[in-house]
Amino acid sequence: MIPRYTRPEMASIWEPQTRFKIWFEIEAHAADALAELGTIPKEAARTVWAKAENATFDVARIDEIERETKHDVIAFLTHLAEIVGPEARFVHQGMTSSDVLDTCLNVQLTRAADLLLADLDKVLAALKKRAFEHKMTPTIGRSHGIHAEPVTFGLKLAYAYAEFSRAKERLIAARKEVATCAISGAVGTFAQIDPRVEEHVAKAMGLAPEPISTQVIPRDRHAMYFSTLGVIASSVERIAVEIRHMQRTEVLEAEEFFSEGQKGSSAMPHKRNPVLSENLTGLSRMVRAYVTPALENVVLWHERDISHSSAERMMGPDATVTLDFALVRLAGLIDKLLVYPANMQKNLDRLGGLVHSQRVLLALTQKGASREDAYKLVQRNAMPVWRGEGDFLQLLKQDAEVKKYLTDAEIEEQFDLGYHLKHVDTIFKRVFGES
Repeated sequence: MIPRYTRPEMASIWEPQTRFKIWFEIEAHAADALAELGTIPKEAARTVWAKAENATFDVARIDEIERETKHDVIAFLTHLAEIVGPEARFVHQGMTSSDVLDTCLNVQLTRAADLLLADLDKVLAALKKRAFEHKMTPTIGRSHGIHAEPVTFGLKLAYAYAEFSRAKERLIAARKEVATCAISGAVGTFAQIDPRVEEHVAKAMGLAPEPISTQVIPRDRHAMYFSTLGVIASSVERIAVEIRHMQRTEVLEAEEFFSEGQKGSSAMPHKRNPVLSENLTGLSRMVRAYVTPALENVVLWHERDISHSSAERMMGPDATVTLDFALVRLAGLIDKLLVYPANMQKNLDRLGGLVHSQRVLLALTQKGASREDAYKLVQRNAMPVWRGEGDFLQLLKQDAEVKKYLTDAEIEEQFDLGYHLKHVDTIFKRVFGES
């Protein structure tokens, strides 16, 4: 995490003080359950809460202890004992470090998911608003970067809306999958702790009991979580790249908002660059970079090792913080995006009607021409237009072989822009419902 790309609410989930607070809550809830089962005195459990519930843990002191013990959970428990006193001997009864670490990580990941889901709602709201604003704004659709057939700018945004709607569904599922708790002790057998303790802690922490753990919670859950973040990042980049292309000088169909006093270049005062979109591309790469170690973390030796631990200490904060920043930036970018319908129309007309070639092709086949012959007739009139040697409509009207099948009026009918947009309402209803 670096401050430049960090929002405070997400960062706070990963701060040491938050982590130690969660560790304490796990231990204290476990103590409550142990007390109810008669394993430890009830007064001891009450004392743990009374002495430490509102405590501010001394991060520097915990770090100092860890430098000697070389063990982070033992360092925390030692500091907790300094706060709680003699009753701290009843804390962590029958538990292992992974019970605390894994349960805490899943609490943090679920909290992070909640923020990311709120971010996705902001992106969806911005996309929906702008999609309806430009529902019928005609623009050229491109395949391979080359003019294809007309679409609307609203359809481009509707496509993104549908994509991020799927992203939200995936993240909801990933959140549910990672929201498990393990308080099963060494190698996950519950030999030293009753399974009812796990059930109690899980309920208290808003998690579900892990059906079977091997001292660690299975990392396929986390792999799915970070893979979902990676897919969302790719969706962010997809629309960011679209905006970057649309802002190119030769295209200029849309442009990032350029605020008063903003500078585009240290050398060229005229520049207005798509810096936010380019930034989103870079941030997306970083989120995706954590997918591979998350997948590799699934493979551990026997019941457990800690090869996953160091990677997770970085990927947990970095991936969630980075995606959080990217989604909020994307929502703002879409909301304030400058759109130039006149330039869209200018680009749409740039090829002198070639975008209607398929309609002419189909019209010829419907009048009796074979598809192969129709293709040749249309292509031989289209190629001169590419070279700037005439107007497509006029060339077709002047082609005697074309005229064997189509009248001038029938040819002109194929150049109706509205024909391409007749199902926009249907698509919008599929994406947005009846709103």
